[in-house]
Amino acid sequence: MGRTFWLLTTLAAALLVACGAAFAQVQPPQNAGEEKRFIVVLEDDVSSSRSVADAHARRYGVAVTNVYSHALNGYAAKVPEQALPGIRHDPRVAFVEQDYMQHAFNHDSSQTLPTGINRIEGEQSSTKSGDHTGTVEVDIAVLDTGIQKDHPDLNVAGGYNCTSSIRSNYGDGHGHGTHVAGIAAAKDDNTGVVGAAPGARLWAMKVLTDSGIGFTSWIICGIDRVTAMNTDANPDNNIEVANMSLGGSGGDSTCNSFFDSYHKAICNSTKAGVTYAVAAGNSNKDLKDSRPATYDQVLAVTAVSDFNGVPGGGAAATCRADVDDTSADFSNFTTVGHADANHTIAAPGVCIESTWKGSTYNTISGTSMASPHVAGTAALCIATSGTTRKCTGGPSDVMSDLRIDAEARSNDPAVSPYYGFTDDPKTPNGSRYYGYLEYAGGY
Repeated sequence: MGRTFWLLTTLAAALLVACGAAFAQVQPPQNAGEEKRFIVVLEDDVSSSRSVADAHARRYGVAVTNVYSHALNGYAAKVPEQALPGIRHDPRVAFVEQDYMQHAFNHDSSQTLPTGINRIEGEQSSTKSGDHTGTVEVDIAVLDTGIQKDHPDLNVAGGYNCTSSIRSNYGDGHGHGTHVAGIAAAKDDNTGVVGAAPGARLWAMKVLTDSGIGFTSWIICGIDRVTAMNTDANPDNNIEVANMSLGGSGGDSTCNSFFDSYHKAICNSTKAGVTYAVAAGNSNKDLKDSRPATYDQVLAVTAVSDFNGVPGGGAAATCRADVDDTSADFSNFTTVGHADANHTIAAPGVCIESTWKGSTYNTISGTSMASPHVAGTAALCIATSGTTRKCTGGPSDVMSDLRIDAEARSNDPAVSPYYGFTDDPKTPNGSRYYGYLEYAGGY
């Protein structure tokens, strides 16, 4: 029936066993006789995707679930099989693509400075994460399981539910989205934890259910909503950075592909000024087979294990048996010389403490945890661009600056012990490429 996509985290082994969790592809929740889901992409010159969706609903009996008009021109629907030929031959239709399930990527299970923020030198940034002062004036969208709206350590500005018709129900019944949000932007307020861009305004785009699964069409809905905020008449709700700690199987394509609506939506969203940080995946394999990490327009974030927040290695393992200051044993990677190496960066992703549902905190691992370190750092770089002269030229410039500065920090002979990690490009593991460890301290 289709592929599925995963939250890029894992809970502790005991919890996985207790919950019966299995990190493999599963079938989408479709009942016998139920219409399959499809994404209908319209030609660029079609002025109203809503009118076409309504017309197809009347003529073909499709059940429209989402309408897109910003990142994508089209709609998603449950479509009777006999209706597909008619829809495909409508001259207003560019292509029709089957909708697939996606999942969040899970891997393990007074204020503290989390090891991840410490390791990327967030306490040395302009906002000095951990000094209990300051708020970063920037907006970050979290495309995930939602965010707990009233978590005291988070500044949740709003959100949108793409998984149901009740759009205002964007709370998080899973915990994953709330955890991701805290890594990126937990407040610097004397309690709990602190994020890379403390106190940044968070927008919860609920694209996965409380079970951590969702259709591609729901994720495109989140991308479309973010893009709409950047192209409306209100300059005060523009999203600078979006985090996607999720993914699934699928190869690369182009922005003008006639079979990949997902990629087309991300391309249009980056053109609207949104920088995307995306988890590389937790399968210990080449990310070229994982969407959206393989897309050139996003920062693909691999995971590094670190247990004490400082470089040099040698720290004892805590919540899982990785080796300090090495690539996480579950992390996806790309290969030296591959095009994906041009948009890959590394960040801490092992035993990361952050906010959790129920106004609590939790420690888990995964590239899901690495990605929001980069999202927060990107937001910080954008927020300080007036003084640093970095990250001023849109998403491509943000991606380039973060990667250049990460490489420079790792190659700085004045920094001792070595800032990077074993398996990074300076200390490679064969042909595997994990990227350089991001550096927040310079923004």
